[in-house]
Amino acid sequence: MYEKKFKVLKNIKCFFLDLDGTFYLGDQILPGSLEFLEEIEKRSLKVLFVTNNSSRSANYYVEKLKKMGVREPFLNVLTSGQATAGFALQKFPKQKAYLLANEIVTVEMLEAGINVDYENPDYVMITYDTELTYEKLDRVCFHLRSDLPYIASHPDLNCPMEYGFAPDIGATIAYIEASTGRRPDYIIGKPNSYIIDQGTSLVKEAKENIAMVGDRLYTDLQAAINSGILGILVMSGETDHKLLAESTVKPDLIFERLLDLVEFLD
Repeated sequence: MYEKKFKVLKNIKCFFLDLDGTFYLGDQILPGSLEFLEEIEKRSLKVLFVTNNSSRSANYYVEKLKKMGVREPFLNVLTSGQATAGFALQKFPKQKAYLLANEIVTVEMLEAGINVDYENPDYVMITYDTELTYEKLDRVCFHLRSDLPYIASHPDLNCPMEYGFAPDIGATIAYIEASTGRRPDYIIGKPNSYIIDQGTSLVKEAKENIAMVGDRLYTDLQAAINSGILGILVMSGETDHKLLAESTVKPDLIFERLLDLVEFLD
């Protein structure tokens, strides 16, 4: 039976899709994901993949999606690293950054127009650096003790891996705080609205026509709440029914997987 609450999907023109746990799991595409895109294309709707993981470039994710069978017009990815670069260019135009990032992300930041200076920066910008060294941490802390503005790409404490979890940027933030007493002045990725606002600008759609779809309550769904867009939870990743029942974050809609929401688009 058609439920009234699903009528809001008729207003949606663009879906912001999380990647890991929503569209794929590790290196395996989730059942129904490609079929979901086929149905979206039939309806001339848009998709933007939005990920907090700033240890890789957007192009890395595009290539990964291609290998899974994703084709145009759906090869559109916004990472928290890209969103952080966009924010920095607006907030600190022509100023110099101390950048904590993998080599591949550093190249992406330079191409985006970030002016990097490791000796005399005007602000500090950190991403999820899986090539992290003690020397890098030491320099970040040194510059932050000068009260420079401090930007972080996202807040995740751990990153899901095949073997369990690896320490993510949130652990780096905690290390820096222990040494300097400072927390980031700005955190760009989910659950914060900065990344959603940039995505909204990219797709050129009003917020009432956008839905955020993800498997994590405290990032994906909280980002939807903080940004005033429709929040859709899929139960294909991290969140199970126990976590959902215990959480104060309440999705607007819940589906087992992406493909299940298609019937309510007509």
